[in-house]
Amino acid sequence: MLITLEEMKNYLRVDFDDDDALIETLITAATRICMDILRTENLDELSACENAKAAIFYTTAYLYEHREEADHHALTLTLRSLLFGARKEVF
Repeated sequence: MLITLEEMKNYLRVDFDDDDALIETLITAATRICMDILRTENLDELSACENAKAAIFYTTAYLYEHREEADHHALTLTLRSLLFGARKEVF
């Protein structure tokens, strides 16, 4: 995992433990989403991307804050912009 629970809680400014399981799930989902945007199955390729941590922070925070009304299309467009330089042209 590129982002720890403590790093993410600090980013979200969450100082309680009630949402720990949710945040860990969202970190995993955010990592997977970023890997899909990059078109890779390799976590090392994601790690090598300069903006990977920022993208995972952004995605996790977005999913956490917009649990009920997330606009996944807008999220995907933002992530494509963040990760464009490392995105593979073909699968």
